[in-house]
Amino acid sequence: MDLHRISIRNQMDYNRDAKEGKADPSSTDERLDSGVNSMEEKDFQAVAEEIQRLQLDSEHHRQAPSVTEEPLHDWQTQITEDGDTMLHLAIIHEAKDYIRRMIDLSKNTQFLNIQNDLRQTPLHLAVITNQPDVCHSLLVSGCDPTLVDNGGDTPLHIACRHGNLYCFSVLTQNSRSEHLHTAMAACNYNGQNCLHLASVQGFLSLVENMVDLGTDIDAKEQHSGRGALHLAVDQQNLSLVKLLLKKGANPNLLTSGGHSPYHLTHGLDNCSIRKELYSVTHPDLRELLDSDSDLSEEEEDDESDMAFYNDIQWNGH
Repeated sequence: MDLHRISIRNQMDYNRDAKEGKADPSSTDERLDSGVNSMEEKDFQAVAEEIQRLQLDSEHHRQAPSVTEEPLHDWQTQITEDGDTMLHLAIIHEAKDYIRRMIDLSKNTQFLNIQNDLRQTPLHLAVITNQPDVCHSLLVSGCDPTLVDNGGDTPLHIACRHGNLYCFSVLTQNSRSEHLHTAMAACNYNGQNCLHLASVQGFLSLVENMVDLGTDIDAKEQHSGRGALHLAVDQQNLSLVKLLLKKGANPNLLTSGGHSPYHLTHGLDNCSIRKELYSVTHPDLRELLDSDSDLSEEEEDDESDMAFYNDIQWNGH
């Protein structure tokens, strides 16, 4: 594994451009981080030896960190061919002592926000590897939880997609209010925010927590304008439909194609959902007119929008 030195000061805009010739981002869909399973044991030992060179005298701990004046540590200037810093690698391999020391020496500095070639910050990797304690250390040490990876996901998006309640709790309880609301409202490059992801996966506790935290329960995903209630109907999740209605979701919210959640119950097997929605849906929004034509047009819009978002992802935004 090759390491090379970089100018951290010139890189600290968080936006590290992908190297020329890197693989198609779409090929990383099943690869949640840039380093897992990519290093042999001897390579990791070399990394461990490098990290052991950290100097941790007590006098340095007592000094307030300074982004502009504090000299860089040698290990802070090293990066792998995948764009990972020593902190990225330590998190990937769950080397707790090294993680703690590097975070302690990097409090309130931009080093904690460096993104690798998949645009993952250390916080992204801490969520992916399910290390809520590391998430907490990073957040209280000043990392930015609103940065997105090459799929447009913040760390909170990842926690919601995978139902990681522990990391979700740490992220929501230790992020600044403005950061939390920014992350919850942000749509990724598939057009979905955190509430949409949790709804699609059926994670009721996450959905309820986000609504209680102030997320917009009627926010529309950007492909066809479905809200969380539409998505719950799509998934035929009666429990989620009941929860969203109890929390104040609008049963008359229309998609871009003009369909209410009740409209989406036509043709579905779950009659209980239709019964649940019938009484709360406006009479004018119960009957589905020209259903085949309208739904077909909406599906075409979905495909067109998906291509648009894929283009954004390809361009690395």
